[in-house]
Amino acid sequence: MPLKTLIGYGNYWDFPIRIIPKTININNTMAAGKSKNRSKNRKLKIALILTFLIFLIFGKNLLERKNFNELGDSFISFYEDRLVVESYIFSISEKLFRIKLLVNHCDFETDYSHVIEDIIAYENGIMRLVKDFESTKLTTKEEGFLNDFKGIIENNLRIAEYEQLYSEESGVNEENVKKYNAYIERAINDLNKLSQIQLEEGRVLAMNSDRVVNRSKIWAQFEVAALVILLVIVYLLIFTSRRINEKIV
Repeated sequence: MPLKTLIGYGNYWDFPIRIIPKTININNTMAAGKSKNRSKNRKLKIALILTFLIFLIFGKNLLERKNFNELGDSFISFYEDRLVVESYIFSISEKLFRIKLLVNHCDFETDYSHVIEDIIAYENGIMRLVKDFESTKLTTKEEGFLNDFKGIIENNLRIAEYEQLYSEESGVNEENVKKYNAYIERAINDLNKLSQIQLEEGRVLAMNSDRVVNRSKIWAQFEVAALVILLVIVYLLIFTSRRINEKIV
């Protein structure tokens, strides 16, 4: 075959040989573009998931802070409004019992000059405790029983003179003693009702505290699950980026 013909064939086959690499480059470029788009979409989804998890953990921390505040308020209220109040009721009951003894045993007193002073002192001590009681957080029922008790001490148990209870001429004034005893029993009943309220309110506070603790446990489990998911996502990001770098190399 002549050399010119061979050269022609060479020129002829040279044209497709030059075109094929360009076509391969275009296909590679398109494939790389699609891969980058898929990578961007995947990273965008991961970023959205991470953002969602971070916001959930942040919201959980805010809720946890609220739970701790509620729990702290419950403990404070349990001490100040229930335990301390129960001590007030106990002290008031003791002083009221002392008054009852003085009223019921008035005929056994050999020196009755101090009896009225003792009764007044006990009543004043009771009123100071009632004032402290009123400064606590009262329920509607508590306020009603406490006001009734306060009215009895202020208006019905004020004994101005010892003769209202006993005199050497006529002896024990049974009518007045019975009347005072009836008021004292009514006051004791109010104290019993107030003491029962402390138990009921204490039980409510304990149930609320238990509810807050259980809610915190649930959110703590969620936080652990969220952290595990975050670790998995971080691992996938590292593993995926490593594979991409290997392909590029």
